[in-house]
Amino acid sequence: MTEDSLTISTSPSKSPLRFFLLVFALSLPFYLAGALTSLQLLPGIPVSGFAFLCPVMAAAIVVYQENRFAGVKMLLKRAFDFKRVEAKIWYMPVILLMPCIMVLSYGVLRLMRVPLPAPQFSVGTILALFVAFFIGALGEELGWSGYAIDPLQDRFGALLGALLLGAVWAVWHYVGLLEVDRSLEFIAWWSLGTVAARVIIVWLYNNTGRSVFVATIFHTMINLTWQLFPINGSYYDPRVTGLITAIAAVVVVIVWGPRTLTRYSNVSMKRQA
Repeated sequence: MTEDSLTISTSPSKSPLRFFLLVFALSLPFYLAGALTSLQLLPGIPVSGFAFLCPVMAAAIVVYQENRFAGVKMLLKRAFDFKRVEAKIWYMPVILLMPCIMVLSYGVLRLMRVPLPAPQFSVGTILALFVAFFIGALGEELGWSGYAIDPLQDRFGALLGALLLGAVWAVWHYVGLLEVDRSLEFIAWWSLGTVAARVIIVWLYNNTGRSVFVATIFHTMINLTWQLFPINGSYYDPRVTGLITAIAAVVVVIVWGPRTLTRYSNVSMKRQA
């Protein structure tokens, strides 16, 4: 089904709170599995990382309750909704912003005289990690962006909606972070960067026809650049990266405006279903 233009609106039946509660409930077995083993999927990613399946599962369940199989089909079709992106120039920040933030983080750490090894990775490693992280990001973004963000920003505005979703997104990761022995200070600074990253994701999402594919690519780049940071992300410092990401998010809000994070005066946007 194609609609030439459609004003984004929130269905009264949509419940982000019900979706969030379901995500956390579905995540409990994965949290438990991570607590019972010290195995890691990748350095810094516990077995509970398989909880990436929970946002899409929760979204599918609530969408089925609202619109039956037609709604689930429409949700899953958004995984590759790149046709929504009319201005291809937006792929530049989608792909390059996180590498730039990480390169700047590396430079700042060097200026702070932190003994950093030189980054070492191969093209094969980058491609393999990209595919793995894309699958994980897609499982998340079909829920976060495909279901939750639209009713949140319709009710609260783009910035507050992004901050609320970013806070839930961060808290959802806390169990996994504790399972790999991250300190409370690490988690606090990491949370700053994560909430700021969600603001950036919503900015990109809104300016690309509300494309879940775009949100997924940027999410993928967050994880990819972290894992490529020396050594397998072990030298990653959330204090530096979190502050830089937060500054980038503040610039976005100032330039594009907090209400919609776009140059549009309202949230009416061209969409393809």
